[in-house]
Amino acid sequence: MAVISNLLGMLIGTEARKTIQVFRENAEFQAARDHERLSEAMTQYGHEFQYHNRGGFDRWIDALNRLPRPAMAFGVLGLFVAAMVDPIWFSGRMSGLAHVPDPLWWLLGAIVSFYFGARYQIKGAEYRQQIARMNRTSMPAQTEMPRDQNAAILDWTNTR
Repeated sequence: MAVISNLLGMLIGTEARKTIQVFRENAEFQAARDHERLSEAMTQYGHEFQYHNRGGFDRWIDALNRLPRPAMAFGVLGLFVAAMVDPIWFSGRMSGLAHVPDPLWWLLGAIVSFYFGARYQIKGAEYRQQIARMNRTSMPAQTEMPRDQNAAILDWTNTR
């Protein structure tokens, strides 16, 4: 990077190069910053999820957390079946729901929303953990040759 920067400086002058970089970002420097930022993020993800050991209680709670969605879906299907089997019984239950006060409906909506919001957060964290684990195992080692060992640069500097 420094060689190209020096070459650019010799061709158009240091001040002109600085002025150009005000309007157009230096792609080499941006690539280096992006690489550093990505490496730090992946290292952080790796440290964050390194010691995730799930015990029996955690597995039991996870199994319990899987029940509300199927229960709600089957409950709604059950309501349709109940309406067809015994319409009078069903209308009695629905008229009872009509007497539930609005704040109680709001509370139910908040509970359901927080449940699904928390589940979304947990699943997103597990997904990011899986991606971090895959990147850690599948990314090739970054081997950047130092400038003093790069044969092309050494040859170029020796011919100057």
